[in-house]
Parts: sequence; C-alpha cells; structure tokens
Amino acid sequence: MDVSSIAASLVAMQAGNLQQQIATSVLKQNIDQQRSVLQLLQPSPSVANLAPGVGGNVDISA
Repeated sequence: MDVSSIAASLVAMQAGNLQQQIATSVLKQNIDQQRSVLQLLQPSPSVANLAPGVGGNVDISA
C-alpha cells in the first residue's frame, strides 16, 4: 500500500468513528425522550395507595 491509500483509510476510519459517536448521541437523546413520555403516561403512584373504592366511578343516577 502506498502512503495515500493509508492516509485515505485513516481519514475514512476517523469519519466512521465520528458518525458512530453522533449516532450514539442521537440514540441516547431518543431514549431519554421516550423515558420522559413513559413517565408522563404512567399513573401517579398516589392513586395506587388509596383505599379500595376511592377514586372510582360515582353512580349519580339514583
């Protein structure tokens, strides 16, 4: 291999590493966003600690 081929392969390798770092960063941001959405969708833990029947539907037809 000549020097230019080695240099080109090193530059390509560095570009690949940069792309991998960017992809990892974007993936981490997506995971963090999904975690935030899931926290919003989960019911609050205070509802689970209520006595049976509290917070249920009320029959107002009578």
